[in-house]
Amino acid sequence: MSIVYEKMVAFKRRYPMTISWRLKQHAKIIDTHLNPDEEVKFAFAAQKNDNPLDIITTYAVVLTNKRILLGQKRLIFGYFFKAITPDMFNDLTVKMGIIWGKVIIDTVKEKVVLSNIQREALDDIETAITSYMMEEKSKYFNHKEA
Repeated sequence: MSIVYEKMVAFKRRYPMTISWRLKQHAKIIDTHLNPDEEVKFAFAAQKNDNPLDIITTYAVVLTNKRILLGQKRLIFGYFFKAITPDMFNDLTVKMGIIWGKVIIDTVKEKVVLSNIQREALDDIETAITSYMMEEKSKYFNHKEA
């Protein structure tokens, strides 16, 4: 069993109200694109859309020691994959609704909206992403100045 899948299942057990399906298939996409020197720090699943009624677009979201990875195995064939490196990361927004919340990752090119996340999970996700990005951006800018 992959570490990505194990971390996603642990997240789902801790926050069962988060809407997510087919975790093993989505985790395999991330496993395919992990580099040998990457270490998985945090993983969760969420819907990649801005519509709370659209519950069929589950993505695996994984923070490694190098980047943020998003992957979705399509139902019939193929997959979607996106990598966000620290230099492309701009901002993080957390929105809490009545039942679920959403996390918006603002990059240089687009905004990635992750929705239908259990409200109690929002703090863990925000802390993981923000602390990771602050650490990585400081390394990136310190290295760039040298």
